[in-house]
Amino acid sequence: MSATAADLNAAQQEIVETFGFLEDWTDRYQYLIDLGRQMPAFPEECKTEQYRLKGCQSQVWIKTELKDGLMHILATSDSSIVAGLIALLLRVYGDRRPADILATPPDFIRQIQLDEHLSPTRSNGLAAMVQQIRQMAVEALSQQLRNA
Repeated sequence: MSATAADLNAAQQEIVETFGFLEDWTDRYQYLIDLGRQMPAFPEECKTEQYRLKGCQSQVWIKTELKDGLMHILATSDSSIVAGLIALLLRVYGDRRPADILATPPDFIRQIQLDEHLSPTRSNGLAAMVQQIRQMAVEALSQQLRNA
């Protein structure tokens, strides 16, 4: 059974609730760092310009693959906090249908006030990551329609 847009919204709500339990932004940053350190390994052979995300101060690589109608996303960063941001995005958008990704804006970013507490360069990088995931979803949906 594939995930629905409701599942994406539920994933976002879990993130909002988790951040609500954390006392202050020091704890929240530590949580992001911990999430980043727990990310699965990214294949070294994919750390190339082809998968490198432009628009981030940190090094970020994103690779997607359409499997069984779901968009599988692999991503990593050389920054622990940015890797933590990636982990949050993958909780919401990883292994989801491209149409559901496109139908679900990343509301959790505003709800947990992440955009207000990141440096301008990290905030721009987060926006670039969201944009890249959405663009890849457009391409995957387009591929699905061509193959239908």
